[in-house]
Amino acid sequence: MSNSKNILNYMFGLNTIENLKDILNAKRAVENQYVIYFVDEYFRNKDLINCLPIDNLDVLFFVQTIDEPKTTFINNYRDTLHKSNKNNPFAIVAIGGGITLDTGKAVANILTNPGNAEDYQGWDLIKNPGIYKIGIPTISGTGAEASRTCVMTNVESGLKLGMNSDYTIYDQLILDPNLTKTVPKEQYFYTGMDTYIHCIESLNGSYRHPMGDAYSREAISLVKEVFLNEDMMSDENREKLMVASYLGGQAIANSYVGLVHPFSAGLSVVLDTHHCIGNCITMNAMEEFYPNEYREFMQMARKQNIKIPKGIASNLDDETYLKLYNSTVIHEKPLSNALGDNYKEILTLEKVTEIFKRM
Repeated sequence: MSNSKNILNYMFGLNTIENLKDILNAKRAVENQYVIYFVDEYFRNKDLINCLPIDNLDVLFFVQTIDEPKTTFINNYRDTLHKSNKNNPFAIVAIGGGITLDTGKAVANILTNPGNAEDYQGWDLIKNPGIYKIGIPTISGTGAEASRTCVMTNVESGLKLGMNSDYTIYDQLILDPNLTKTVPKEQYFYTGMDTYIHCIESLNGSYRHPMGDAYSREAISLVKEVFLNEDMMSDENREKLMVASYLGGQAIANSYVGLVHPFSAGLSVVLDTHHCIGNCITMNAMEEFYPNEYREFMQMARKQNIKIPKGIASNLDDETYLKLYNSTVIHEKPLSNALGDNYKEILTLEKVTEIFKRM
């Protein structure tokens, strides 16, 4: 049994982002040290930028969120910082959703470890602690703020996998529900469902852990309170969903996901589908494996009048289905968690193709 590591420090509550300057000043050792900011491009011309304590020496990157993180993106950030002699910040601050939070974690790791991002896709491959990092989520559900991984796609290998390491965990979180006020309704649902889905996968898997189970059960309970409510985006429900997201990230740190995430990864790698909506699309085909949870998921979608896209993979050519198959069954740990070590005997090419056609 290995040790589990949690977030060391977090602030939760309305307007807690106002504490960022004090946190950075307490960490700053000398006057000329600098910070690297990764901010979701959505905030490029928004008031949030003016509220950040950005100094002249600091570096600000706006992270594009059209595409999910790719290993090449992470390597390019690293190379840009090296070329500008800004590769030794005293802190990295990431502000945004899962894409931006994962980007901040990944860059923090490869600034202190040799090689490229793709060299560290897997479990416990990072050998040196990363740069001190602060995560500030602006949408709830991925659990990226609390997890020990940062998920990236290596386009060349077709592998979508994270840097799973204790060194990937954020050193400080600022959890401010005010920051989720402007999230579009559909995205709020899709992303919030990421928490529900990875927690039900964990509870239905074989790699159970009492701590992970407790986190998962409470996170699921909160998600259902939010999405079976008349106003899912009320102040109270945005607070609940932010807590659920954090607990879901802790849950998955003590377990593994199951069937949904590997199939969603296949959609992402082959069809460029974003992770959270990809999970929801995959749930269209999961009644066979998660019957009760499938019904709950559909009930919440109907309650919030959310239409889950269908038919995304129903009429593809054989070559594309083969790519989807390869990009799905490569995820050994979650599929073993869900189906056992003989999962490839169950998930034949024909079966995987059938599942994708249901989506």
